[in-house]
Amino acid sequence: MTRLRLPPHVYFVVSAIFHYLGPAQAVLLFARIDVLGVAWLRIATAALVFAVWRRPWRLWASLDRPTRWLLTGWAAVLAVMNSVFYLAIDRLPLGTVAAIEFLPVIVLAAFAARTRRNIAALVAGVAGVYLLTDVRLVAEPLGIVFAAANAMLFALYIVLGHRVARSEQVAGIDGLALSMLIAAVIALPLGIVPAAPAFTDPVALAAAAGVGVCSSVIPYVSDQLAMARLPRATYALMVALLPATATVIGVIVLTQIPTARDIAGVVLVVAGVALHQPDPDSVRRRHGDSAKRGGAQLK
Repeated sequence: MTRLRLPPHVYFVVSAIFHYLGPAQAVLLFARIDVLGVAWLRIATAALVFAVWRRPWRLWASLDRPTRWLLTGWAAVLAVMNSVFYLAIDRLPLGTVAAIEFLPVIVLAAFAARTRRNIAALVAGVAGVYLLTDVRLVAEPLGIVFAAANAMLFALYIVLGHRVARSEQVAGIDGLALSMLIAAVIALPLGIVPAAPAFTDPVALAAAAGVGVCSSVIPYVSDQLAMARLPRATYALMVALLPATATVIGVIVLTQIPTARDIAGVVLVVAGVALHQPDPDSVRRRHGDSAKRGGAQLK
């Protein structure tokens, strides 16, 4: 029987939706659990789900040293990125943090901007992010610092995530599962004490677990399935959709109503994604191996 294979862009859309749906729910939890506690519970829940689903510890002994370092480095990025991201959205609107998050990522896409059309796409994306980034952010300098740190780490997440997705040593989702287990240990010293109140509050604990599934399981698995079949530059520019997604979710879940300037920024960001065209030679070179890896991720 032929296996149903979805286009990689579908996986990206799923990731884009859940990438901010979970954090929007997390913002509502901050009144009951400290920010870093919610961040650790998110990572720990995802690690538990992956442990039951993939049993990734069985793979460690078979990995070579470079792959172990790659997964450990990715785990450190996941641990710190999730923590500073939550510290940022505790101080700034979700759409604004998403806009700042996008800025370093566009540099990755710029490496593949070989045509006028792709340059126009990058210009539109940058202009959209500029409009989405409110000039009044000077009122929250610490929030900007956390958002900027998260942005750099998110760009690194994409770079390392692509290496894992295309690794010959370990399947992308298994690599993600193993890295998430390590990330839960790395984040433990910062998160376990702030998370302690959740262990006597079943409602808060269940909500935090839901945040973990929505924020770290569904989107990160979708990312791996998309990264295995999309060139890194194409994926990086598609990330420009995230500020638009975050703005919409911010309206629906958190009633963070956008201004006319915000809406204009969203339109420009989406236009940049629509304009972007991947390099045909790169697509042809990667099509065979990438499609094979993408189909193997769920085995």
